[in-house]
Amino acid sequence: PTPPPFPRPPPLYKRKRRSCRVRDEPRLRPPMAAPTSSSVIPLLAALVSVSLCGGARGQREAAAHLVTALPGQPPVTFRHYAGYVGARPGEEKELFYWFFEADGGADSKPLVLWLNGGPGCSSIAYGAAQELGPFLLRTDGPNLTHNSYSWNKVANLLFLEAPVGVGFSYTNKSADLEELGDRVTAQDSHAFLLNWFQRFPRFRSHDFYIAGESYAGHYVPQLAEVIYEGNKRASRDSYINLKGFMIGNAVIHDETDQLGMVDFAWSHAIISDQLHHAVRRGCNDFKGRANGSACSSAVKSFLQAYSGIDIYSIYAPVCLTSLSAQQSHRTKANPRKSLAAAPQAFSQHDFWYSRARLPRAGYDPCTEDYVEKYFNREDVQRALHANLTNLSYPYSPCSDVIQRWNDSPSTVLPTIRKLLDAGLRVWVYSGDTDGRVPVTSTRYSVNAMGLTAREEWRAWYHRRQVAGWVVEYREGLTLATLRGAGHQVPVLAPDRSLSLLSHFLVGKPLPSSSR
Repeated sequence: PTPPPFPRPPPLYKRKRRSCRVRDEPRLRPPMAAPTSSSVIPLLAALVSVSLCGGARGQREAAAHLVTALPGQPPVTFRHYAGYVGARPGEEKELFYWFFEADGGADSKPLVLWLNGGPGCSSIAYGAAQELGPFLLRTDGPNLTHNSYSWNKVANLLFLEAPVGVGFSYTNKSADLEELGDRVTAQDSHAFLLNWFQRFPRFRSHDFYIAGESYAGHYVPQLAEVIYEGNKRASRDSYINLKGFMIGNAVIHDETDQLGMVDFAWSHAIISDQLHHAVRRGCNDFKGRANGSACSSAVKSFLQAYSGIDIYSIYAPVCLTSLSAQQSHRTKANPRKSLAAAPQAFSQHDFWYSRARLPRAGYDPCTEDYVEKYFNREDVQRALHANLTNLSYPYSPCSDVIQRWNDSPSTVLPTIRKLLDAGLRVWVYSGDTDGRVPVTSTRYSVNAMGLTAREEWRAWYHRRQVAGWVVEYREGLTLATLRGAGHQVPVLAPDRSLSLLSHFLVGKPLPSSSR
């Protein structure tokens, strides 16, 4: 059957009247007859008044969040904003964002929201400061490094720290921290976006995309679904022009995610034939719950095989600084066992949590240390309009405040399929040296959707070199790999990840030749 069309914005005449309209302005109604000149003039005056009033208010609110003196920032020609936006009226949740206008042509380029995973890890500490933002922390010194491959080269770029308890985002009600989970995160992120567009109304009509990595494999499609359903009953001022989403090295289906981890480790000579067989047999290939002693013992040995290397980028070095050692010790002493989001067969072992918090590797494997130090500086927080309430805990790339995660479905494949059927563009990508959510997991998970390939698996190119491999499906999904990249693809493949994004945004196939 023909998939239902993605809902369009309601017609203009259903638009709600603004409180700042001129006195006695006429309501906007469906056209009935050709207007006379006497009726057109007051109508145009009313429209101009509404537009200017709403635009002026949004510009004033946005201006208060303009970042003008960020310590160590290189000179740039684009504007960027940071600060807090509330969730819903009557609540005490404040979500922190950092927004970069596109580096040239901001008024015509799409808007991309980037989310990192965890759950509980910051899209600013990782995405903005280490991966794809215009200012990267590459040293322990005071200066930021300009990123020549920032994603704001091709899009307006928005980073959000969600849910509350992540990064600078906070709540004044401790009970809110006990209610967190996938559902609350999606709802709060949607509420944030509605309020953010009130602050930045000039971007409301732009094509909107969501992207993210890791546990954002849950966040991104779940938020897209909330937006999709919300758009069905939205007014013109609450409609979000969602066009698609892209997720990388993404947690999307527990059974195949876990099986893919084990097969990847074996195929890359990290575990022995015997251990590979023991895990698969003892855990019944992760079908259903795997709580037996044979599974537990085998998984423990599997995790120990990763000691000394970075599971997120298996060929990269690990950081050996004292701060990293302190982080690992702190996590071992207080593992977040109550979080339901970790793989069920793996999360029962303390060693899982210590591995999960080792710094991710990149050009410098100690980058996470630099990020934590930078965002804890008072002058940096002042420049970003952050931590205005003097939070009782320091800034951390992954939250130590969130101790409970109430809901995490074992699969989001039905959600992805629903949004494909709704006509959204969906791309899934995978850095092929990641051992945490490896390419084997992603391929198994996509295969579980039963899609029909449009063409054979093939190489794609960037600068005359093979950048990875790709397959397109008739249902609208594209799966691409990035050769030699780890869990954080933009760190080790910055130019190729920008090329990937550029093709995704315009819906063009990745290059099939080296020309």
